[in-house]
Amino acid sequence: MLELRHLRTLIALRDTGSLVEAAERVHLTQSALSHQIKDLESRLGMPLFARKTRPVAFTRAGERLLALAEQVLPQIRFAERDLARLAGHEQGRLHMAIECHSCFQWLMPTVDHFRDHWPEIEIDIPSGQNFDLLPGLARQALDLVITDNPQPLPGVHYAPLFRYEGLLAVSNHHTLAQNAWVEPHELIEETLIVYPVDHSRLDIFTQFLDPASQQPREIRSAELTVMMMQLVASGRGVCALPNWALTEYLERGYVKALPLGKEGVWSTLYAAIREESRELPWMQDFVRTARETSFSVLSGIKPASED
Repeated sequence: MLELRHLRTLIALRDTGSLVEAAERVHLTQSALSHQIKDLESRLGMPLFARKTRPVAFTRAGERLLALAEQVLPQIRFAERDLARLAGHEQGRLHMAIECHSCFQWLMPTVDHFRDHWPEIEIDIPSGQNFDLLPGLARQALDLVITDNPQPLPGVHYAPLFRYEGLLAVSNHHTLAQNAWVEPHELIEETLIVYPVDHSRLDIFTQFLDPASQQPREIRSAELTVMMMQLVASGRGVCALPNWALTEYLERGYVKALPLGKEGVWSTLYAAIREESRELPWMQDFVRTARETSFSVLSGIKPASED
C-alpha cells in the first residue's frame, strides 16, 4: 500500500510548498504527481493535505507519514552507502573547485555530511588554481566543478543542482527601492559592484544588460559578499546576487532587492563531472547530497530538471 515513492513525494511537497515545484523535484508531471497522491489517499481513506493552501497544510495523517519519511528515507540512504562500500566502490578522490563566490553557504554543509558517510574518499577544495576550471576537469586535474556556466566539453556531464533567481540589491534609500522590478536602462547611471571575474560569467551582463545593449556608468569589484552589502547599504553602488545569497541581508532589512526585469532572470547551478565518474556510487551520492542540502539550507531556489 505505502511505497517509498510516496514518502519521497510527501517530503518534496513539504519542502517546496506546492504541487508544481514538488513535481519538478521528483521528476514527474504535475498531473502524475496529483494522481499518485489521490491514489494513496484513496487507499488510506483519508486526505493527506488541504488543497488550495500555500504553503501546503498537511492533515494529521499527512504529518504522520512525513514523520515516517524522515525516519525511513535516511536509513535507506545509509544502507545504499554501506552496500556501495561492500561492493568495493569506497576508494576514490574528489578534488573540486567552485566558479561561484557565494556557494560556500550550502557547499560546506554538503561536504561535512558527505565526509561523515564516505570517510574513505579523499576530498580537497584546492585554492588559487591558475587554469580554467572546466578544461581542468576534462583533463583530470579536478574531479568536480560547481558552475553556472556549462561549456560543451567532450566527456563532461553537467548534473543540475538547483535553479535560482538573480536579484539586484540596492540601498533602502535608493530611488529604485520602491520599484517592483528593475529594467536595464535604469542602471546606466549606477555603479555596479561585481565579483572579480570575467563579465561573460555574470548573469547581470549576459542575461540582462548585454541583450539590451546597456552598460552601467561604473563597474567596481569586491571579493566578498559582505563587502558588497556594505557598499550597497551605504549607497555606493548596486549589485546582482543569487536570491539565496541575499536572504540574511533582506531578513535584517539591510538592503532591498529587485527582480531583473518583469519576468526575472533565473539560472541553473550545476555539478560538472566527467562521464567516466558519473556512475560511481559515491559521486552520485555527493550530487544527491548537494541537492538535498541546498534545499534544506537555502531559500528561494527551485528544482532543476535533468537534461
